[in-house]
Amino acid sequence: MADDNVGAPLPQDGSAKPLPSGSDSGSGKSSGFWSDLFAPVAGFGVSFSTMFRKVATEEYPEKPRPTAPRYHGRHQLNRHPDGLEKCVGCELCAWACPADAILVEGADNDDTPGGAGRFSPGERYGRVYQINYLRCIFCGYCIEACPTRALTMTNFYELADNDRGKLIFTKDQLLAPLQEGMLQPPFPMAEGMNEKDYYRGKVSGPTDAQREYVDARDARIDEEMSQ
Repeated sequence: MADDNVGAPLPQDGSAKPLPSGSDSGSGKSSGFWSDLFAPVAGFGVSFSTMFRKVATEEYPEKPRPTAPRYHGRHQLNRHPDGLEKCVGCELCAWACPADAILVEGADNDDTPGGAGRFSPGERYGRVYQINYLRCIFCGYCIEACPTRALTMTNFYELADNDRGKLIFTKDQLLAPLQEGMLQPPFPMAEGMNEKDYYRGKVSGPTDAQREYVDARDARIDEEMSQ
């Protein structure tokens, strides 16, 4: 293997160690007049090159930019087309949460006279549902764990607040609003339909019997409140 120091000049102190090839020791020559002149301002090159470019300023919050279609924002508890809740209170989302941000307490649906009524097609429903957004890391594990597609994530991301208590969302805040034609639970399932029919999408909206039940229930509540 050839030695890179062969032919290189020896140092002036008489030592045997040769100087690196290409060195100009003792010549007294500078690296260049112009390079020394502009060296103090060379660091401003990036600033000068971007000074006159157009700045793409986002006018937030006056004009917020749209999010990606699959953006992971605030959670939502969904409903079936007739208004019954999809959540069955299984608590799998709470078990899957790595940040322990979800609290679920299930309860039994009770269709018996004088009972609490039916809120979901399943045997149980989520009586208490809370998400602590001080802990939530928006990983989406809770959505993957949900067996009924009751829990999804919206594109809403403006969750900042100066009150810690307001960042603990309860069921009434997370539950999807009633769409046109939906009824406010509790009320019985559609006649002739079972739990599996709901999850298979066979229910397209409330039936006449369900509407009559809800109208009678609301009329009874109004009468009791007026007394």
